[in-house]
Amino acid sequence: MMQIAVTGAAGRMGKEIIGVILSNPGLRLCGALESAQCALLGIDAGETAGAGKGGVKITDQPDRAFKKADVIIDFSAPEASMRHLEFAVRYKKAIVIGTTGFSHGQREKIKELSAGARVLMSPNMSIGVNLLFKLVSESAKALGKDYDIEITEAHHRHKKDAPSGTAMRIAEVIAGAINCDLEKTAVYGRKGIIGERRSEEIGIFSIRAGDIVGDHTVLFGGPGERIEITHKASSRETFARGAVKAAVWLEGKAEGLYDMQDVLGLK
Repeated sequence: MMQIAVTGAAGRMGKEIIGVILSNPGLRLCGALESAQCALLGIDAGETAGAGKGGVKITDQPDRAFKKADVIIDFSAPEASMRHLEFAVRYKKAIVIGTTGFSHGQREKIKELSAGARVLMSPNMSIGVNLLFKLVSESAKALGKDYDIEITEAHHRHKKDAPSGTAMRIAEVIAGAINCDLEKTAVYGRKGIIGERRSEEIGIFSIRAGDIVGDHTVLFGGPGERIEITHKASSRETFARGAVKAAVWLEGKAEGLYDMQDVLGLK
């Protein structure tokens, strides 16, 4: 039976993931980690998640939370995720990282550390969003640079990073498909007398409001037509189920860095 530890256990995603684990008879929750400031330390993680008693109390001690784990599922913050990854490498634990907002330097460090552990990292664990990545890539290749490309993302008012990791991944996929440098072509919002839109621009825009779980739209605008590809998440459960699917998929894999495209066979 696979043993899974969850970080951010009292957070929105942590609770969803714990609920999915406890509902699966082939999986076992073996650890639940939170920060030292969390008011729910010492409380049963399953009860906190609304899934009934799970027999695992929330702790702020990584050694205790991760000791028995076959795999760690990490939805926390960039700095915390880096510490959890270093633990995974040190103790040969597999780790699924759903955290977003990493700096370029942190992403490079993750690539380096993944040589010593099984690491699966994705800015979005949803099966639908990962299919969106594939559809967007194929569309961009077919349409080329003759179509203007704009990306819009919307999330709840509590989200701390912008643009979303998913929106940035979409932009990276598009840039790769049409062979352009995203650092030079990305435009984050527009204001004032900006002049005519440059044909090579990739616009990326963020909305923060209410309790929006996550909406992403890619618009390809050409002469006389526009094409829109949209994914809307109505529940965090879709991300939780994807993360758990990724954790199960990692079993028996070689050390290295993977993503949800590998899990779904879309590469």
